Amino acid sequence: MKPKNSKGLTREQIVKRMREDVEIKLQRLFGRTMKTATDAQIYKTMAMILRDRVMEKWAYSKEMEYESNERQMYYLSMEFLMGRLFGNNLMNLGLDDTVAQVCKELNIDLDKVRNSEPDAGLGNGGLGRLAACFLDSLATLGLAGHGNGIRYEYGLFKQKIVDGYQVEIPDPWLEDGNVWEVAKPDEPEIICFGGKVERVIKKGKEYVSLRDAQCVKAIPYDIPVVGYDSEVVNTLRLWGVRALKPMDMGLFGQGRYVDSVAEKELAEAITKVLYPEDNHPEGKSLRLKQQYFFVSASIQSIYRKFKDAGNNIFDFHKKVAIHINDTHPALGIPELMRILMDKEGLDWEDAWRITRQTFAYTNHTILEEALERWPEELFKSLLPRIYEIVHEINEQFCKNLWEESPGEWDKIARMAIISHGEIHMAKLAIVGSYSVNGVAKLHTDILKEEVFRDFYQMEPRKFKAITNGVTHRRFLAKANPRLAELITDHIGDGWMKEPQQLEKLNKYAGDKKVQQALAEIRLKNKKNLAEHIESKYRIQINPESIFDVQVKRLHEYKRQLMNAMHIMYLYNKILENPDFPMHPRTFIFGAKAAPGYYNAKTIIKLIHTLAKKVNNDPRVQDKIKVVFMENYRVSLAERIIPASDVSEQISTAGKEASGTGNMKFMLNGALTIGTLDGANVEMKDAVGNENMYIFGLTAEEVSHYYKNGHYNPYEIYETNPDLKQVLDQFVNGFLQPEHPDMFRGLYEGLLYGNYGMADQYFLLKDFEPYCNAHTRLGLEYKKPEIWWEKAILNIAAAGAFSSDRTIKDYNDQVWHLPVAKPK
Repeated sequence: MKPKNSKGLTREQIVKRMREDVEIKLQRLFGRTMKTATDAQIYKTMAMILRDRVMEKWAYSKEMEYESNERQMYYLSMEFLMGRLFGNNLMNLGLDDTVAQVCKELNIDLDKVRNSEPDAGLGNGGLGRLAACFLDSLATLGLAGHGNGIRYEYGLFKQKIVDGYQVEIPDPWLEDGNVWEVAKPDEPEIICFGGKVERVIKKGKEYVSLRDAQCVKAIPYDIPVVGYDSEVVNTLRLWGVRALKPMDMGLFGQGRYVDSVAEKELAEAITKVLYPEDNHPEGKSLRLKQQYFFVSASIQSIYRKFKDAGNNIFDFHKKVAIHINDTHPALGIPELMRILMDKEGLDWEDAWRITRQTFAYTNHTILEEALERWPEELFKSLLPRIYEIVHEINEQFCKNLWEESPGEWDKIARMAIISHGEIHMAKLAIVGSYSVNGVAKLHTDILKEEVFRDFYQMEPRKFKAITNGVTHRRFLAKANPRLAELITDHIGDGWMKEPQQLEKLNKYAGDKKVQQALAEIRLKNKKNLAEHIESKYRIQINPESIFDVQVKRLHEYKRQLMNAMHIMYLYNKILENPDFPMHPRTFIFGAKAAPGYYNAKTIIKLIHTLAKKVNNDPRVQDKIKVVFMENYRVSLAERIIPASDVSEQISTAGKEASGTGNMKFMLNGALTIGTLDGANVEMKDAVGNENMYIFGLTAEEVSHYYKNGHYNPYEIYETNPDLKQVLDQFVNGFLQPEHPDMFRGLYEGLLYGNYGMADQYFLLKDFEPYCNAHTRLGLEYKKPEIWWEKAILNIAAAGAFSSDRTIKDYNDQVWHLPVAKPK
């Protein structure tokens, strides 16, 4: 049944109805009235009102899906960084104005309500945020695409900065419940680890099972994903875990209380945190368990739904597409083989044919350490049946390679899924999928020409380039409503569903009134951010200064350290010459480092040490301020990005697969200073080289240095006095007089290499071009007519980097899903 709507009612009637709903819901949920309710209770009440409307649409959408029995896509990802859902659902349901009026009449602070919702800590960065953007766009475009992941109890971690050091603390985002999820304990899946594979022949047919395995229950928690102005509501299914035996009453009766719940605690460890440390055997085992746990639960659930619809198993790949978001869910390939053979009784050839036509794989990295490999013995002991299947896939694949390339042992060894005692998950994903794509043109070229060259030469039609995108509705319309209103006033609101319409802004790029309006909006956003920074960090910053922002995961290739070195360079110039000509700058950082990543955590300490020195030196005359905003997350991004003037996208060329932060800043009119890396290349093509500040080595030049050597960072150090001064300050007590060697590891890594290549990410090589690009940027900021014209041109070109476009590309090239047709 189609959900009720408000057609025929006046706005006053709609507001009155919702106001009554709020007051009644508050009484029924908490036994409170508006006068006695807490902020948390008001948030939950408002969220439940929205949830009721979402549930009606969700039920109708599921009914449409069931009756059509058409092809669906399932997106498997270890991360879904959804952010807060209250405001997003409000916008997508078209209820912003209604709820704002209800809150006004009930004297409710709507901002407080929004901020009462915890950020779901279900991701680390771009991978999880991309997955969330995709779900939003799928629903908006009317495509049946559902997410599958893990319901982490504590997510990644909450970052706390103590004396400049990152400290990781648990992020108990679920402690007060999750309004949006629906637990489904009546739809569990059983997941088994370890044990021994047993084979029984009955009536001439082989049956395979596991004996003495350790099994757990996977419980689905479903979250509705609402599209913007769409009848389709898709599902994000997150898997929680429960022990089959929650407590041993015998042990409890003996007083062995801890032992009595040991099985429960071990089971629940699987979904405690995202990416547990894997620098010890237990951590590696837990990571592998996590991956198989959610993949097996997802594949079993997909299979069950397919069968319940009365479909023929030989049509599985026609009705189902399963997308692997990076290598973490690659175990889905052998898991589907297991189900097709062990449950359905298909032979190897039929099962493999169906499997290879079901899976598609997106690669997100070329970094060697991020291309997952598992120790063969660990894999075999933890997943014995899956190991058998992967081993057979490898045998069959290598046999085919031998037939195609007899005698080419080196090539077969390079391409083998199992080699040198390790199982290579990226290779498994490629071999078991019908489509493989990179996430930017440059990234895909590197995959085809270098990383997966042999695979590309064997099956060139399998490889595709599909550039990432972000949801412009969340990161522009929701995060920057003043700018959204300005855009709509000039080009209409069609851009909300058709982001390419942002191109209409091009004709306003030179319009002085529009430039002035954009400048005023930016200044208001900067003042709001400045107030937040002063309130939280007790640092006063000048809203009239250039807000120069680098917010992203902390990794050496992203080169936050080079940014810090440039700040030190400017600081030195001011100390040498108090009249050094520069527009005041506020450098804003936000980044989490992996708990075991020593160098990344040291860089965070260096940034804080530098900030303390610069911010408290009266000689700087407030020309420079440095702020590190702790615990970077989606809601913080929505606060920072609309206030940013400069977007730092300075990774070593050829290292960033795509980047999505670059697109969010572009949408909001920040100008990019960056290398020709990832999607920066396509952004430059879209907006023009003259409207970005491009510098540094190209990917080809970086590759040449890696292959041929001849890079001597020490020579650059010796011949560039400004750079030498900065690097010497790492170790001469300038930064830390009491501990002059605190940053020696960074210093020696850049000049001599720590157990590897010196300056492997080419900070020294790119340092001078980076400083020069900043000088150009600073000069142009002083010319408002140039700066704001460039800002408008960037917004106008950003529609090409919407996730709506990305999803259309995936659907045209990979999934081939029908668009839902509401009755």
